[in-house]
Amino acid sequence: MDTIAGVGSEWWHGTSRLRGKVLICLVVATSILMVAVAEPSFKQKGLSYNKTQTVESPRHVTKGHSGYQHVWPDMKFGLRIVAGTIIAFFGAACGSVGGVGGGGIFIPMLTLIIGFDSKSSAALSKCMITGAAATTVFYNLRLRHPTLELPIIDYDLALLFLPMLILGISIGVTLNVLFADWMIIILLIIFFIVTSTRSFFKGVETWKKETKSKQETARAQLEIYDNKIEAAEEMPLPGGATSHDQTKPESIKEKVSIIENIYWMDLGTLVTLWLIILALQIGKSYTATCSAIYWILNILQIPLAAGVTSYEAVSLYKGRRKIASKGGASMNWPVHKLVLYCIIGVMAGTVGGMLGLGGGFILGPLFLEMGIPPQVSSATATFAMMFSASLSVVEYYLLKRFPVPYALYFFTVATIAAVAGQHVVRKLISILGRASLIIFILASTIFVSAILVGGAGMASMIKKFERKEYMGFESICS
Repeated sequence: MDTIAGVGSEWWHGTSRLRGKVLICLVVATSILMVAVAEPSFKQKGLSYNKTQTVESPRHVTKGHSGYQHVWPDMKFGLRIVAGTIIAFFGAACGSVGGVGGGGIFIPMLTLIIGFDSKSSAALSKCMITGAAATTVFYNLRLRHPTLELPIIDYDLALLFLPMLILGISIGVTLNVLFADWMIIILLIIFFIVTSTRSFFKGVETWKKETKSKQETARAQLEIYDNKIEAAEEMPLPGGATSHDQTKPESIKEKVSIIENIYWMDLGTLVTLWLIILALQIGKSYTATCSAIYWILNILQIPLAAGVTSYEAVSLYKGRRKIASKGGASMNWPVHKLVLYCIIGVMAGTVGGMLGLGGGFILGPLFLEMGIPPQVSSATATFAMMFSASLSVVEYYLLKRFPVPYALYFFTVATIAAVAGQHVVRKLISILGRASLIIFILASTIFVSAILVGGAGMASMIKKFERKEYMGFESICS
């Protein structure tokens, strides 16, 4: 036993060193790729800017004391729209499968190809994430857990994280007005690289487990087949029935009716919370910014979200509820871990609200680290994103942050892409028996997002620096 423990310890330290080296290589490679992505924009910054002014005739809306301008290109069919549509389609397909939304791909596309400013791109990205997430959730409502008699969406997990995610979204949308883009680009890139690396190694680990499981299953099936042949030779079954018919285990249902597969009480709680916070956001839009009523409506969101999450957290702590999708016996969750998860939920929503990303970029990898199966992790993260992203869309619409025709168009593209992505990947998982495909798609989407967001951010910062634009804090009350 000590020998095994020693070998395991050496293996862990060895893989830790390997992970460190891989992470350093990824940081260097990402930096080079970001420069490559941004370089064309640097070389043509004067030409593209003048072209945007004269050819596309964007509409500018002054925002804040710094003179920040929204750039909204005219919606004309052309090469940019075609290229943007293709990228949006593949981004939405991969994002919906991985449970990350795809915002890290949408925002650079909207900024570098279509020509929107970064803050309008973040708002439009939320529209696309909402379309893809809503379609994916509808697709998943009838699906079951891959190994247990449960829905594929873990409603207890959603009750723990979603209220904090929604609260973070409201904070993030406010900070989107306050902070300059460059202030968070560097930290975001580092976070993406670390997250994608951890997800990749998690995918490799899952792949090895799947390979071992397939080998064990093949051996077991061979033994059963041999036993059946021997039994059939010694004692034929009456009535033409075969031993295979008698011993075939009852398989877990892959699909059931939507009514049977939804936990209506949990869903009703989340919908009610969403509607109340939405009403507060709408009411806030009819008040003077930074007035007493404005801040009261903002603060009221805290006890609402904290109340729902606290109820779920206390239930998990006392063992009244459990994260059943993990399998195994019920466990009492330690307080420090529950508090940490709540903080991570707020952080995920804040980052999503600020940058137009789906909270799935944080929740997806976190669920995998918690031991949630890839299919359940993706479905539950997307379920949470549907609520949080749709709330962001309403808030951005009230702030007049995006043009509606573009939003409707890319919403439709993302919706179609989500259906295609779910259908294709589910078929591949069924054929190959490799749920780790979801983890690899998740890791790849996050890594590509790091490159694109980094490249777009560098290009934007260089342009603003060349034009001597204001790059500091904005005023929330302006």
